[in-house]
Formats: sequence, structure tokens, C-alpha cells
Amino acid sequence: MRFGATEIVTVVAVLAVLAVLAFGLGGFARGANPKTSNRRMWWRVIAQAVAVALILLTVWLRGRG
Repeated sequence: MRFGATEIVTVVAVLAVLAVLAFGLGGFARGANPKTSNRRMWWRVIAQAVAVALILLTVWLRGRG
């Protein structure tokens, strides 16, 4: 199976979501400032939106053949 640029970028985006989630949960578990925790989770939502858009783009491009 050959991977194109969209597949690679999608995997990187999903890993970025995982990293932001872990970073946010780590701060939350340590009892970080609630404003900081909220900002980190906001970045997670943005990263997830980008990852979902890239996944949909990848599926659409693969379907076109």
C-alpha cells in the first residue's frame, strides 16, 4: 500500500491531537490554572477540527480514484 501526502499529513494531524490532549490532561491532573487548562482544551478542539477535515479530504480523494 502506498501512502500519499494527504495520508501522511492526516496521521501527523491525528498525532498532534493526541499530543495536545495529553498535554492538556497532564496540566489538568497537576491542578494547573483553569484558564490555562481551558486554553489547552480550546487548542485540542481546533486540532481535532483540522484532523477531521483532513480525514474527510483523504477519504474524498481516495474515492475519486
